[in-house]
Amino acid sequence: MDMRLFEYALEIYKTKSFTKAASHLHIAQPSLSKQIAKLEQELGVYLFDRKPGSIEPTPDGLCFVKQAEKILQMRDDLRREILERKEGIRGELKIGSTAITGGHVLPPLFRIYNEQFPNVCIQLIEESTERLIDLTARGLVDISILSLPIEDSRLNTKTMLTEPLYLVLPKEPKQWMPEKLKQIMSSTKLIKQNAFPIEDFANCPFILLKQGYGFRRTVLELCARGRFEPQIAYETSSIETAQSLVGHGLGLTVVPEMIVHRSAYQTSLAYIKLDSNPTRTLVFTYNKKRYLSMNAKALIEIYEKQS
Repeated sequence: MDMRLFEYALEIYKTKSFTKAASHLHIAQPSLSKQIAKLEQELGVYLFDRKPGSIEPTPDGLCFVKQAEKILQMRDDLRREILERKEGIRGELKIGSTAITGGHVLPPLFRIYNEQFPNVCIQLIEESTERLIDLTARGLVDISILSLPIEDSRLNTKTMLTEPLYLVLPKEPKQWMPEKLKQIMSSTKLIKQNAFPIEDFANCPFILLKQGYGFRRTVLELCARGRFEPQIAYETSSIETAQSLVGHGLGLTVVPEMIVHRSAYQTSLAYIKLDSNPTRTLVFTYNKKRYLSMNAKALIEIYEKQS
């Protein structure tokens, strides 16, 4: 069976259109239809239900495209491994990260990587946690940097670092703050000396990341351990935006330590310790059944040497 037929069927499945699939594959639409018809005749089943304005896989077709995707991935992995054995570290590295983490962890890592492996083109893919888990599991990203927990059974993880979490408040007392906190906020010394239980802030407005970001789940679980559900005032996809909203007195948020040390908002914000000493753990994440390229392994090794 010609490997191209797997590619053809998979593209039709993805686009749900013979016309779009033909365009993406750079072949004529009648030719694509003829090839799929021959494949269906060979298999003795229909792969797609052809309805006006809609192309859907049959149960047999769904089984076929799932297996075809695995076969194509195995082909690509084999091709990449053989080329790497012959040519060494070169080509492309696709690395996924949320903007929150990537902006702080990756720049120094990329600088060293580029110096050591100038023949590798790094493609940075910034998406939500949910999206990156899906892309990594499907082999569309070589490796991603995400925070635990990772619950997708298709993925392996390798620990990078564990860091503390801090509560972020405006330095000026606000009406929504607990009275005890308002008194302490008047003294920078007292702020540094005190660690607060998260439940003290149960009635405060929270600023969280949007659905799909792993750090949102981390904060919600932190609040759950304090036996309350946070009152969400604003949602954003950016930690920087969250901190800016806090700086304007619109609520509080939670950030990892790496944000504290590099924040541009330190003059207007107070970073508060929590008495439960919460943390988050970052990991390298990759598909356990796909070939982990030399390019990706080199990135992990560079990080470990610098840690």
